[in-house]
Amino acid sequence: MANRQGGRGYTADNIRTYNVEKETTLLPFLLETLSDMNRTQVKALLKYKHIALKGKAVTQFDTPLLPGDTVEVNLGRSFYRFNNPQVRVMFEDQYIVVIEKASGLLSVANENAREKNAFHIIQDYVRHDNPDAQLFVCHRLDQYTSGILIFAKDPEFMHELRANWDYYVKERKYMCVTENIPARQEDTIESLLTEDSHMRVFSTDNPEKGRLAVTHYRVLQSRGRYALIDVEIFTGKKNQIRVHMSEMGCPIAGDIKYGAETNPARRLMLHNYRLAFIHPVTGELMRFSLTTPPLFRKLTQPD
Repeated sequence: MANRQGGRGYTADNIRTYNVEKETTLLPFLLETLSDMNRTQVKALLKYKHIALKGKAVTQFDTPLLPGDTVEVNLGRSFYRFNNPQVRVMFEDQYIVVIEKASGLLSVANENAREKNAFHIIQDYVRHDNPDAQLFVCHRLDQYTSGILIFAKDPEFMHELRANWDYYVKERKYMCVTENIPARQEDTIESLLTEDSHMRVFSTDNPEKGRLAVTHYRVLQSRGRYALIDVEIFTGKKNQIRVHMSEMGCPIAGDIKYGAETNPARRLMLHNYRLAFIHPVTGELMRFSLTTPPLFRKLTQPD
């Protein structure tokens, strides 16, 4: 299947147009005009940009209205158009939203970032069409790893995907730039991973503490001390690629936590460029791909 691109085609416009006959402000006008809705419902329409004045979405309840103005109410979807420099919506249907996340953006909230994270951004996005919409986390990417993320709109979908992740997910591939060039051009790394009290992941020989992680890599090109490496993971353990690259003496550039000495891109040079999975509801194989960040190739391009 080709790369998936998409918008919100499953949600149809349902626009009502009302003419303003006397001077007033927006909220009183809407409460009078939309008499079949309560105040909370009307305010939700305003908040999530289902109201337009003179063709532009408005959210301020006290926006002045003059005789001759035209107010549009879209009961199907909002007039809002999503635009965020750190998130791009790649695909959406009634069950899922698939996005591209930029490096530096958290997948979900932590104590220091309640709103500046991919989950909150996409939750706000889906609520512009449905103020009661819910969003659920299916998996995560490290904050400084860029790439593809899946969020679910339906709790059953989320539970099914997470409970049977290895069955549904068919391909997870990454591109990374490492300091130092692996001794082998291609290899598979297997180890048991565990985590210490400082949240640092490492390999262990203790089967009671570690969980199996399997990483396959292939060196694509190299220049100087840097190598561009294509990586596929067959398990989804925390920091898996970062640990495996570091422990073979080739930490990912920019990954100070796991031993990198340089930061040529001012980011962790790890990018999830392909994700393929079976849609738990439709049974369709969904395959999503991204291009490799240009600096990854430029830094490792042979002279």
